[in-house]
Amino acid sequence: MDRRITEFIAGLRAAGVRISVAESADALRAIEQAGIADRNIFRLALQTALIKERQDQTIFNELFPLYFGKDAPPAMQPAGGGQLSPSELQQLMQQLQQLLSQLPPGPLRQLFQSMVSGQPLSNQQIRSMLANASPPHMTNPRYRDWMARQAMRELQMQRLQQALRQLLAQLREQGMREEALQAIEQAARANLQALEQQIGQQVAQQMQEQAQGQGPRQSQGRPSERELLDLPLERLDESLLPEMRTLVRKLAARLRTRLALRQRRGKTGTLDAKATIRTNQRFGGVPMLIRHRKRHLKPKLVILCDRSVSTQHVMSCMLLMIYALHDQVSRTRSFAFIDRLYDMSHYFAESRPEQAITQVLAEIRPTRSYSTDLGHALAEFCRDQLHLVDRRTTVIVLGDGRNNDNDPNLPAFEQIRRRARRIVWFATEERWKWGVYDPGSLSSDIYKYAPMCDAMHEVTTLRQLANAIDRLFLHP
Repeated sequence: MDRRITEFIAGLRAAGVRISVAESADALRAIEQAGIADRNIFRLALQTALIKERQDQTIFNELFPLYFGKDAPPAMQPAGGGQLSPSELQQLMQQLQQLLSQLPPGPLRQLFQSMVSGQPLSNQQIRSMLANASPPHMTNPRYRDWMARQAMRELQMQRLQQALRQLLAQLREQGMREEALQAIEQAARANLQALEQQIGQQVAQQMQEQAQGQGPRQSQGRPSERELLDLPLERLDESLLPEMRTLVRKLAARLRTRLALRQRRGKTGTLDAKATIRTNQRFGGVPMLIRHRKRHLKPKLVILCDRSVSTQHVMSCMLLMIYALHDQVSRTRSFAFIDRLYDMSHYFAESRPEQAITQVLAEIRPTRSYSTDLGHALAEFCRDQLHLVDRRTTVIVLGDGRNNDNDPNLPAFEQIRRRARRIVWFATEERWKWGVYDPGSLSSDIYKYAPMCDAMHEVTTLRQLANAIDRLFLHP
């Protein structure tokens, strides 16, 4: 038990709780006196010895069950919640087996059977399912919900809802009464929540093991520059952040050199044949005075960034790269949105980009899971910041378009489009995920915004991000 308590203290420290060596010793002595027989007294003894500040209480509450939780999986409801007659139960099981035979063998079939029948899956079975998914790439408990969502997405749990609707439709066609169908649906949805809770617990356990160096490693050794360029940013390990930022600065320097060369080549502009002919009409059509098209002015940028946990690495790399190109841009104004709009520009005006990004990530962050509301942020932008957009402004929207079933506010987006020179969307999900249902944030609205955008770029890797930023300066 002493080793478990020591690991728990290490987890608290990793999450940002200040605990001295003396306080760790006090905790061990407190447990010697209080014992471990009574779970509540055990918890209070640890809390009294280790927690000094109110904000650390939340972290303690989140981590305690992970280190000292029960091994039993969450309780499941029986099929139909125990409200079915024997004949209805038999009919349900027969139809369930028929539907299971149509599903591919693997986790999805196991999950659906457990969800409908109410037979619990052991923690070891859940761990076996997660073994085929990507291991968590973050160890901070703050990201537990996001990592659990990623795991459920890889297990294709969104298909469970579709399979349940299909099962209910087939039973309805066979004449099962509506009360029984409602009981089956309610019990199945309750069991689905229990399975999601169990998966979340096992993902949190994996994160804890990785924090202690016991979990599976995604790769051996340090990745090369080429590997970093093509590494999905949402799976970026926090230990690679210094190397990634160095690479971002290197890419920004290359872009700056390339853009400056384009600028020098275009100083005189290109030959304007029509203006030259018109000007030289007075000379009988013999060209004497050459006319060139006007060189294009440096663009102005307005950036709207989704400040979700899932997009923070992409946002950091993009802002670092954009602000490194300050001499190629007339003016840049950057905003973050969660459920409201936050002006980030003053951070970059007062500090270097690396320091500004650190401040942004520390001071502007979601206060709860699944809180993104782009529609409300667009309304705030149109009300307070629309004057920043004119015919020289390129508006960049960075995000996945997942609004958690909130109003996307397309009229506000259209209002911005009418004033802007261009609107470019940087999508932080792979293209095949655009518009796909997600268990946490429901459907994506990205295809509702797409018709009003001049370009849509997938920016899930650093290489894609650099290419997308380079294209910003190719258009007149």
